[in-house]
Amino acid sequence: MTLIRPAIATTPPATDATTPPRPEYPRPDRDRSERWLNLNGRWAFEAEGYEGPITVPFAWESAASGVHRAWLEQGTYRRTVTVPADWAGSRIVLSFGAVHHHAIVRIDGAVVGEHAGGYESFEFDVTGALAPGEPAELEVSVTAPADKRAIPHGKQRSIPRDDYDGVAFTPTSGIWQTVWLEARGRTYARSVALRGDSLTGIDVAVELIGDAPAGADVTATVLGTGEAIALTADASGRAAGRIALAEPRTWSPERPHLYRVAVRTGSGEGSDRVVATVGLRRFEARGEELHLNGERFYMRGVLDQGYWPDTGLTAPDAASLLRDIGLARELGYNLVRKHLKFEEPLWLHEADRTGMLVWAEPACPSRFSPEAAAAFEAQLPAMVERDGNHPSIVIWSLYNEEWGLDWDLPGSPARAEAAVRAYELLRELDDTRPIVENSGWSHVRTDLVDWHYYEPDLAVWKDAVAGLASGERETFPVRLAPDFTVDKSLYGSEDMPRHGLPIVNSEYGEGFTSLERAWHLRWETQELRRHDRFAGYVYTEFADVEHEAAGLLDEARRPKEWGGAVPADINADTVLVLDLVPLAAGADIEPPTGPFALDVHVSHHGREAVTGLVHAAWTIAGTPVDRPVAEPEASTGPVTVEPFRLSPAVRLTVPPPAGAARLLLWLADEEGRVLARSFLDAAEVEPPNRRGARPGEFTDAPVPGIA
Repeated sequence: MTLIRPAIATTPPATDATTPPRPEYPRPDRDRSERWLNLNGRWAFEAEGYEGPITVPFAWESAASGVHRAWLEQGTYRRTVTVPADWAGSRIVLSFGAVHHHAIVRIDGAVVGEHAGGYESFEFDVTGALAPGEPAELEVSVTAPADKRAIPHGKQRSIPRDDYDGVAFTPTSGIWQTVWLEARGRTYARSVALRGDSLTGIDVAVELIGDAPAGADVTATVLGTGEAIALTADASGRAAGRIALAEPRTWSPERPHLYRVAVRTGSGEGSDRVVATVGLRRFEARGEELHLNGERFYMRGVLDQGYWPDTGLTAPDAASLLRDIGLARELGYNLVRKHLKFEEPLWLHEADRTGMLVWAEPACPSRFSPEAAAAFEAQLPAMVERDGNHPSIVIWSLYNEEWGLDWDLPGSPARAEAAVRAYELLRELDDTRPIVENSGWSHVRTDLVDWHYYEPDLAVWKDAVAGLASGERETFPVRLAPDFTVDKSLYGSEDMPRHGLPIVNSEYGEGFTSLERAWHLRWETQELRRHDRFAGYVYTEFADVEHEAAGLLDEARRPKEWGGAVPADINADTVLVLDLVPLAAGADIEPPTGPFALDVHVSHHGREAVTGLVHAAWTIAGTPVDRPVAEPEASTGPVTVEPFRLSPAVRLTVPPPAGAARLLLWLADEEGRVLARSFLDAAEVEPPNRRGARPGEFTDAPVPGIA
């Protein structure tokens, strides 16, 4: 069992005048760090009712910014910048990781560019506006509407409050990712697209701008092997080709091999060089299965919203940002669904480096209009250009739960057309990954059928999951507001095929307390594992965010009280599936008074079949599940489990315990190695006290939510 380590600090580290916050180079995946200047740190800031310093790159709503003001709709940043004198003769590019929502950028009072879109990275060539060695005033004027309904804003709160206010958080406005300057060649690569889905070579596409892009010579070289390709740009400055690899090494979670490709434009003093990364990786849907590099893959994912206390959507420091990937892995997950947010390239590069798969998706608007749909679609080229090289990203998602489509795809041809149009646009931009057009339900054009379902009653959950797996049912209830429950279908159109696409649950989880949530995690996940038709799941969620206490970890990334559950066991390659509907958190069954019989299955998603015995033993209530037991009280005969096939049931019969107790269950191979663990708590279930309740109000079930 892997233990969750104590969380690191989530507040920004102390800095001095020479060390800005977030000092690391922000683009290790597209490296130009030989000549760059970090512009984070203290800027002058003006907004209505405030004039003073602000710390970039933290949103003005955050405590870390020093402003800590919500609902400012406009703000102006200023600072002096001086380009290093030895950059003379180079082109100078000003880069922004992200600014919410509309930015106008001036140098010494002259506009050098503007950009709308609160999550996208963008840059301006400011060669003519900044003279090396000469100070200049950089000004960034930002408009961040309080009314966000028609702009992509994801989980940021809006005024007027939109339909998602109950699951929305403090807005992130203004500059919220790193700002920096780079020196580049006189003709340089504005974009470098690398793809390795052939598994045998690296496809390279470069777009040049600058002094003379047409006809420029470009060389792409694999660092470490020297394999290279020489290209000549066409009249529009574009060049493309494939680097054939003599001994290709694929990228996978177990062996995340990355290739670093140096792209050089021109030669001599004015040449340009950037080093981009890529992996040889193919992720695809084959019928109802997912495959990674030709092998069947089962998704064990967790939803992560990428929020931090005091700093909002911006990670307080690089260590905190990168550590989240390791924590997700320690919880047993092989994929992170980064929810409604383009996460920083630094995080994506860490996923590449360590082998964590990523389901990526943009922020949504919240009300449908042609303008809102256009703003949503406008993000997609920037998303693919910035993040498309990352082998860790295996799924693109688009709309979430019909946000921005008014929860009405089946009833509105215009809204369904918007979802299809977004799918087709993204498919044109990138044809190497599966795409989900509307995550959650009501699918009209998709490569995966995914569904979001929150159900507090485990018996109802068990039956619903079985019905969705068999195809006997297509609908499930979704509570969209306290007084608004609808039956949603997997399919938003009669034209959507009912078979032949992978089916994935991409949001689930229940419980009011941490103990209840871990209990639901155990039992709900096992029911998903029971049905071989499903291609995976995504639990909601990784860590708490503000008032939303649904995380396995709290906001500071500390583990909660899981009541003996071990997430890494629940999310393992091999798990036990018990034929039982439990009674309550902490009391799966009442203490039996006679011999207790239990049917157990094994679900296994490894490459090879496994064989072992299932054992059981009563222990003291609360005994850790990984505590060695000297002698099992019951064991089955050998069970052999084929990959991706639920084993037949094997029966265990144990004598009754003396009272409240924990029944440990484990699968061990012939050498005694434990392959899977589970447990049952036997305790009295005390009826809830609801004296004084109004007639019809008695319930002990938590209310489901949406995410």
